[in-house]
Amino acid sequence: MPTPPPLPSLLMAAILLSSTTSVFSAYQCPNCGPTAVPYPLSTGPNCGDQSYKIRCNSGSLVFDTEINSYPIISINPTNQRLVIQPASLSSNTCVTTDYIQHGLQLNHSLPFNITGSNTVMLLNCSEMVLLSPLNCTLNSLCHTYVEARLSPPCCETSVCCTFKAGSSTTEHMIEVRDIGCRAYVSFVDLNPNLPVEKWPSPGVEIQWELPKEPMCGSRADCDQKSTCRPDPNDVGTKRCFCKEGSWWNPFQGVCDQSLMSFLGVAFLAGIVSSIAIYRRHKRNSQDRLRRERHNILNVGGSRAAKIFSGRDIRKVTNNFSKDRLLGTGGYGEVYKGILEDGTIVAVKCAKLGNVKGTEQVINEVRILCQVNHRNLVSLLGCCVDLDQPIMVYEYIPNGALHDHLQSRRGRGERAQLSWIRRLRIALRTAQGLAYLHFLALPPIYHRDVKSSNILLDDKLNAKVSDFGLSRLAYDELSHITTCAQGTLGYLDPEYYRKYQLTDKSDVYSFGVVLLELLTSQRAIDFNRMEDDVNLAVYVLRMVHEERVMEVIDPILKENAMSFELESMVAMAYLGLRCVEERRENRPSMKEVVNELEYILSVSMGGKNNLGV
Repeated sequence: MPTPPPLPSLLMAAILLSSTTSVFSAYQCPNCGPTAVPYPLSTGPNCGDQSYKIRCNSGSLVFDTEINSYPIISINPTNQRLVIQPASLSSNTCVTTDYIQHGLQLNHSLPFNITGSNTVMLLNCSEMVLLSPLNCTLNSLCHTYVEARLSPPCCETSVCCTFKAGSSTTEHMIEVRDIGCRAYVSFVDLNPNLPVEKWPSPGVEIQWELPKEPMCGSRADCDQKSTCRPDPNDVGTKRCFCKEGSWWNPFQGVCDQSLMSFLGVAFLAGIVSSIAIYRRHKRNSQDRLRRERHNILNVGGSRAAKIFSGRDIRKVTNNFSKDRLLGTGGYGEVYKGILEDGTIVAVKCAKLGNVKGTEQVINEVRILCQVNHRNLVSLLGCCVDLDQPIMVYEYIPNGALHDHLQSRRGRGERAQLSWIRRLRIALRTAQGLAYLHFLALPPIYHRDVKSSNILLDDKLNAKVSDFGLSRLAYDELSHITTCAQGTLGYLDPEYYRKYQLTDKSDVYSFGVVLLELLTSQRAIDFNRMEDDVNLAVYVLRMVHEERVMEVIDPILKENAMSFELESMVAMAYLGLRCVEERRENRPSMKEVVNELEYILSVSMGGKNNLGV
């Protein structure tokens, strides 16, 4: 049975206190000194869930990472969070004691992550961080804290920065390093309006995921309310799934039938609590977003964005007229706008009240202010004085590549994307991504490369769009650790498993786009055979069966010369190299650009003029 949707915090508490059903073999651990150890946290091999290990040391709880240990200050089972005491400064230095281990490093394969409730001050920073989107200004909270609380040598280090950990994504580290910052301090739920002397003690809040049903080897490992069955989401694993009539209660590790008996008791209290929490969260989010919106305007870059007023935006979109609506996505809506000089623009609006969408849009503004490439959609300006942030882009008239390959099937319009045109689209897209990976400072990983994010201009030239999920990569950082975000069918399997984002994650997604260009088929299509739903898997199978010509779009094969067919096969093999399971076997985007230039040359009969 699936886990029911999240419940208000007081209702969760009622579940924790009221349930009296039997527990599986993994039961709640005994107290550690005066502190209760809630399920699924485990202090021993015979209690809790073994994926959620913490340690009881002489009556005090300790949170162990792979390379360091931190005292646990508090645990709140109602929202699955615990607070640890961060590392202190080494004596007479401005360097944290966990500096040699590169700071707080959680194991990304375990069910713990750093929450967005942490305000982190990075201390003793090199000037390299001034290139980052961190707030390193002299009026930042970090400088306020240093001046009020810290003595030399921290006071003598001029560069310190503040950032909000977690944000809308899952984070697994607060990193300190030589080229960067050498110390940090963190505060949970910090009210920036309070004087420093009223700030809470330092802490890092960590959240744990709700546990899955216990693993089992046979029926004997489960209780009478569950049965041992294969986990459909984890091949080779069996779990004690609840029988019909009960649901998995992840708070106590039981198959529970008693939810309705106390639901009524907790319902009113839960609603009251939820309203209060929602209002506080909304107020804090709005304050934070308002600060972030203005901070993005101060980020240095190769060019500055024009600031539009709310009146300007309403005027250019005819007051957001529905006949100007170009499209709608998870982020919000895009309208066609006309500036006073007649320039046509695309106006992108975040959903009103959608905090995650708003954060992604703000992230996109910050990134696009720093990049300038002919194969990337240009940001012309933004508006920050309306209820939701708005960005103004150059208008790309021919829509998304995905629409040309899929939405217009059967209307005779796909013929305009000849094989040469498709290769040029692939090459221009690769050049844009290679710029992000190798020439942007710091490097940028797009994270959502797909055919619907590749737009075609009036000459059908490709431009990469939608940087709402992009992340900046810093020097000496081989990967960024986040929760897996992206689009099904394009998502790097190693990124999904390990939550480690690298340039090779974009390479994987681009490889799927290459296969789309070759086949004109969808990345995920449930109309294909069950084993072929994923396009990359389908093409790989056909290549192994030496049937590669069967996957190529029939329109492309019509009247094609032998050298063109050879280039199509070469494209198939390049796409499959990009979607290799192991990322170290994938080419870099620079290598992809070189290969595409060669394939385009072959497809043109060896001519040197690539037309790019």
